[in-house]
Amino acid sequence: MKDSIDIHYPVVEMSNKSKISCVCWNNYIKNYLASTDYDGVVQTWDAGTGQGLCRYNEHQKRAWSVDFSQADPTKFVSGSDDCSVKIWSINEKSSLGTIWSHANVCCVQFSSFSPHLLAFGSADYKVYCYDLRHARIPLCTLASHEKAVSYVKFLDFNTLLSASTDNTLKSWDLNKTCSDGSPSTTCDLTFTGHKNEKNFVGLSVLDGYIACGSETNEVYCYYRSLPMPITSYKFGSVDPISEHQNADKNGQFVSSVCWRQKSNMLVAANSTGSIELLKLV
Repeated sequence: MKDSIDIHYPVVEMSNKSKISCVCWNNYIKNYLASTDYDGVVQTWDAGTGQGLCRYNEHQKRAWSVDFSQADPTKFVSGSDDCSVKIWSINEKSSLGTIWSHANVCCVQFSSFSPHLLAFGSADYKVYCYDLRHARIPLCTLASHEKAVSYVKFLDFNTLLSASTDNTLKSWDLNKTCSDGSPSTTCDLTFTGHKNEKNFVGLSVLDGYIACGSETNEVYCYYRSLPMPITSYKFGSVDPISEHQNADKNGQFVSSVCWRQKSNMLVAANSTGSIELLKLV
């Protein structure tokens, strides 16, 4: 990022045997990375050397999501089309435990505010929250989306955000929805404006700001208390070399977004493999 030259090349390249669906950095162990792929393999990597460290082969179908615990950097979790969420340790070759779902698991996320709280989104249109100390039954079930839940993120200790291919994001107050363990259909707020009916378009949260992609090839930004977007950016609308406006290309969509921690910078990628660095002003 510091080089002024316009030749772009990766610092490290790690090759996998199958299409990669998700990657996650370990916040504490430098250069430690985990990935999931279309063969159901969960893999850990040393990004410093580019070497694969350990392959976990317990999933029976495509694995969609992986996430490291911020409370315990040795633990991570994965979700798969085989209707399972598996909990792993970097010190063990087998999973520590499995949570079974009623349908395909599309996304999984540890809470960064609680060492025991885990949430995952499912193809049955629902979000499930679990306390890993009592993982036999869900802490709560959130059922308000009309299609598969593609992402879940914790906004704070008591607030969960979910994204779905029903074109919406939803915010949930866990103090209300997890009070008695029964399924809840009442979310705090529904965010609309972006288009998402088919693809994984990305979701990232930081200090109450929410970024997501759209199948209109745009990045949308919301604030946690406002149901409509506060701003949007048309991806790839200007050619970086000629600085001319590009024609709108049908079928392109923003596939991934990520806030830079403690800043107003956002990195976003789209379905053609282009990456842009954006600044919220």
